[in-house]
Order: sequence, then structure tokens, then C-alpha cells
Amino acid sequence: MSNHYTAEDLHAFVTQLFHRAGLAEERAAVMANVFLQADLLGFTTHGLNRVSSNLTWLVNGETRKEGEPEVLSDRGSCFNWDANFLPGPWVLSQAVGHALQRVKEHGAVTATLRRSQHIACLAAYLPPIIEKGCVAILTCSTPAERTVSPQGSRDALFSANPIAFAAPAGEYPLLFDISMSVTAGGYVSRAKREKRMLPTECLKDSQGRLSNDPAAFEDGGSILPVGGADHGYKGAALSAMLEVLSMGLSGYGRGDEQAAHDDEANSVFLQVIDPEAFGKSADFLRQTTALCNLWESCRPDEGSNSDVRVPGQRAWNARARQLEEGVELYPSIMEDLDPWADKLDVIAPKPID
Repeated sequence: MSNHYTAEDLHAFVTQLFHRAGLAEERAAVMANVFLQADLLGFTTHGLNRVSSNLTWLVNGETRKEGEPEVLSDRGSCFNWDANFLPGPWVLSQAVGHALQRVKEHGAVTATLRRSQHIACLAAYLPPIIEKGCVAILTCSTPAERTVSPQGSRDALFSANPIAFAAPAGEYPLLFDISMSVTAGGYVSRAKREKRMLPTECLKDSQGRLSNDPAAFEDGGSILPVGGADHGYKGAALSAMLEVLSMGLSGYGRGDEQAAHDDEANSVFLQVIDPEAFGKSADFLRQTTALCNLWESCRPDEGSNSDVRVPGQRAWNARARQLEEGVELYPSIMEDLDPWADKLDVIAPKPID
């Protein structure tokens, strides 16, 4: 059976799931769009794959269905919100909207969120920023999570601490979404579910021994920071920086006892920059386009069958192709959503040929 679906059908389906789970339809549509954008860009572990867990949180009352974030501070060019467990994709989408409204006046707008329910795929929030011709920096951390160990330690300390970046360029933006760990927890969970080993020894077991077995992580182990066993001090330093930006500036995180009980709630740092605050947009685009073009022209390694990969090229092309031809879902996604469709009395979409 085909696992391709039209983007419109998937959006309508997921919107109805969230609406039946208790969200206002407008908020449900925002949620559905964020998860869909992730799959369009190719981030299959943190897109529609996360809908099931978000529905569980809504139904169980772990996610707040109504209300607005509390404004803790607002100076125009920077603001800090307490989301108080509002749905992460909805509340962060609101923050992106506010930043885009203000950026022409201020040149750069920085926002932080505390206690936002899990925001899923960071890259999914970037298309509207790119389409406005702006630069985006987005990162988050999870105060209650300790899954990534500093180099030389068997003890997990950091969360995965992803960072996403986007800048308009030529035919595609420079865009990436990467965690500060060698692999993301979603890939470890997927490997465990599919009963397979990870491709490299990116884990430590509880004794600090390197492993590629997902069971090592589940049994008190940890994920290696970016840089791996040899150069993980670099990833650990970057993790610390991102926790300062997200937890430190939002004023809530590892220094608060309650934060250890917040499950998957995120602390978030967002910055939107208007290149025209610094000069002509044409000058900015000349530089970013030249960088991407030079990157593309780099010779591949001897014996390689693929071109040199420029961050953003594959994702942006995949988004355009899937909007036109249909979204290819990872096989387990509909397996997880079909029971929710039955439970919430929502008709699942039919795959396309």
C-alpha cells in the first residue's frame, strides 16, 4: 500500500484530531501545520510522528488547551513568555508571528519561552521567516531531561539541545536543524522499536562504554555530544551555550527544583533578524548565494557517488516536491495515528497512488 498522501489531506486530518482532542479549530490547524512542515522538509522523527504523543498530553490534561502565555517582560525588541504548558507548536508559532511583526521596526527581535510543551521540529517554524527575507536562529532545551553526557563522563547532563538556523539565499535557503548530540533521541527510539542497531557507536552504557545498541541508552546510558568520543568537549560547550540562551534568558531551568518534574516542556530561544537593518537586502543575498554556490561546487570525496551536501538544499527541494506530488510518511506514523482516528471519530485520509 502507498504511504503517500496529499499535504492538504494530512493537514485536514491532523487538524480534526487536535480539534476533537479539545483544541479550538484555529489552534488545531496551527498545530497540524507545524507537524506537516517537518515532514515536508524531511524531518520524519519530529513531525507527524509526534502527533500521537501530543494528543496523549491533551487528552490527559498535561497540555493546557486554552488561554494565552503570560508576558513576563516585553521591551519591543525582546520579550519573554511563560507558556504554562500551552501546546508548544501553537505558542511558538505565536512568538514567531510577533517577532515578524516587530522585526522591520527593530531590526532584530529576540524571544524566550519557558514551560512550553514540546515544540517538536525546529525547522518547521522557519519557512515563514525565510519567506519574509529574514534570518532565524532557534534553539530549545528541556530542563527535565538529561540524555547527553559531557565528554569524559558516564553521567547524562544535557538534553539534546537542537539548534535551527535559516538564511535566504538563491534557489534555496541555507537551513539546518541539528542537535548537540551525535544522534537525536528520536532516532534511538526508532531503532529500538525496529529492533536494529544504530549505525555508529554514538551511545554510552551506564558504565561509560561506547555502544550502538539502543538498549544501552534505555538502561541508564547516554548519547554522546557532538564531536563524539574524541572531540565531544566541543558539543558539550555548545550545549552549555544553548542552555544559557534558552533556560538562562527565560529564567527557568536546571536551577529550579520544579523544572525537573516538567517532563518534555521546553525552554526556547528565538531570534529573527532583518538583513535590511544592516544594508541592502541585495548585498546580503549576494553573499549567501555565493556561499551556497561555492559550497555546491566543492569536489566530492574520491569514490563518492553523491554531490557535496549543502544544508537546506535537499530539505527545500523535498518540501516543494512533496507539496506537488504528495507527502511520503514514514511507515509507522499512520500505524500510530489510526487508533487515534478511531478513538476521536475522525476519518483517516486515503493514500494516493
